[in-house]
Amino acid sequence: MSAEAEVNAVPQTHSFQAETRQLLKLMIHSMYSNKEIFLRELISNASDACEKLRFLALQSPETLGDVSDLKVTLVVDKDARTLTIADNGVGMNEQDVRENLGTIARSGTRQFLTQLSGDQKKDSQLIGQFGVGFYSAFIVADKVEVLTRKAGDEAAVHWVSDGEGEFTVAAADKAERGTEITLHLRDDEAEFLEPSRIEHIVRRYSDHIGLPISLDGNTINQARALWTRPKSELKDEDYQQFYQHIAHDWEAPAVWAHHKVEGNLEYTSLLYIPKRAPMDLWDRDQARGLQLYVKRVFILDRAAELLPSYLRFVRGLVDSADLPLNVSREILQGNRTAGKLKSALTKRVLDLLDDLAKNRPDDYAEFWKTFGAVLKEGIVEDAPNQARLAGLLRFASTTSGERQSVTLADYVARMPAEQTSIYFHSADSLAAARNSPHLEGFRKKGFEVLLLTDRIDEWVTAHLSEFDGRKLVSVAAAAADVEGVIETADKAKLDGDFAETLPKLQQALDGRIASARLSSRLTESPSCLVAAEHGVSRRLEEMLRQAGESVPTSLPILEINAEHPLVERLKGCNDEADFADLAELLLGQAVLAEGGQLSDPSRFVKSLNALLLGRGGQGGGAGLIL
Repeated sequence: MSAEAEVNAVPQTHSFQAETRQLLKLMIHSMYSNKEIFLRELISNASDACEKLRFLALQSPETLGDVSDLKVTLVVDKDARTLTIADNGVGMNEQDVRENLGTIARSGTRQFLTQLSGDQKKDSQLIGQFGVGFYSAFIVADKVEVLTRKAGDEAAVHWVSDGEGEFTVAAADKAERGTEITLHLRDDEAEFLEPSRIEHIVRRYSDHIGLPISLDGNTINQARALWTRPKSELKDEDYQQFYQHIAHDWEAPAVWAHHKVEGNLEYTSLLYIPKRAPMDLWDRDQARGLQLYVKRVFILDRAAELLPSYLRFVRGLVDSADLPLNVSREILQGNRTAGKLKSALTKRVLDLLDDLAKNRPDDYAEFWKTFGAVLKEGIVEDAPNQARLAGLLRFASTTSGERQSVTLADYVARMPAEQTSIYFHSADSLAAARNSPHLEGFRKKGFEVLLLTDRIDEWVTAHLSEFDGRKLVSVAAAAADVEGVIETADKAKLDGDFAETLPKLQQALDGRIASARLSSRLTESPSCLVAAEHGVSRRLEEMLRQAGESVPTSLPILEINAEHPLVERLKGCNDEADFADLAELLLGQAVLAEGGQLSDPSRFVKSLNALLLGRGGQGGGAGLIL
């Protein structure tokens, strides 16, 4: 071993990471009713260590030795009250031990801990979702020992902890590579010293492990990778347990698909859609993706290159017969076969979602609630599949309830004969969207409007220009087909009546609006702001600014309702100061109605007070008559 990797012969005591201590304490108490899963987690880790060694041995067979007899061994010692889980896999050195057994090196740990409520049942579900791994040993043990030797090294490491806050690390002797985890079971955990109980747990949770798992010299699992078995042999329970093995998820998956494909592209895939979102779903830096096997040899744990980013919630694996065994992430990125595989797997996932939406709409509704905002990213990123993805979208609308349940096909089927476009409105909340002044004329006309509240919706509508031959049009844009939706009585006369008022209004708000015009979309409110026909939406503009992006300033169009009393007063106002206050009031109300921030709140308040009280307090104007 190098000097850096040497381990002190005298035990060195270290403290657990703060988050690790907190999680250990919560897990021991919250997971108690499901404590048997500790064995599933430790066997899964042992299996992963063996698979990792198998892969590394392809690159350095001369230094890592024989890997033909990889296995997991369970040993029960009733007299010592210990259960040992051993493997002859890759093993660990001191640095590996410190990193893997002293900290929880996982993104989102702090966020996860803040969500724990103290409710044992709810917290156990969250902890299971987070993944308990090695630390699950402390659910049943009051002391855990780890003896490990890394493949290719000569020295071993001995790690010991009671899970209370500290652990010790020291040099040790171990004849062979691999890891032995010895659990000193608590007094009330004698059931895990019974071979029949151990065998039952292994068959329930780990039967699919592709390595032999032995107890008392006998192999107690099928030792055959689940995805290599015919679907006719497998039950739903088999698929669910395998999912919990690879995803470390507490719950069963929502749906899955198992395919074996032969021909120009030969592969087996097993794909799962989870019920719950992982804690790190929105962390772009977090490693994600499918497990990759090549001819049943484990290659990569999270091969993000095999599915597009918008399907990052999918768990599972693919076993390819066409990729080289020495494939790496860099090779995958430019590999033609990998590209074909990615296209095929994407189609498999979309088929799975299509089937779920068609045959289990309630379950799809739950999926959409959890992962809909992520799936929408595909509209922007995946042009070849955009039409398929558009069919999977779900929206709230002016005719639906609170749930996002309206499909674009539903919307088109309900369109009146005279309606030519699909109308939508984007806002920060459903309440703000539903109460927007921009919808007034559309409600009066009987036209349904989709209500969009996810931040990604601004990019979705920018890329999804049409569906089924109908354009998607914002009701807050100055598009020609929006202007003509609501017919205003005697439009020509109204334009004439306001011929002097509109230029004067624009001058009063110079530098703050692009223009002022009469509105055909307002029936109740006095004013609203609309974006230019080919301009960026006001909401997207604000979002980009908040993200620190440099956004060119584009002034909105101020539309006013000719039939509203405030606007009628504006038209008849000859006092310059009163006109300026009315203009300020119309602009400010339009900004506030769409959830915006006033650029000068004090100015707005002064104008409002002047109009309410009459200029000069009691001696000026007559005040605002409402």
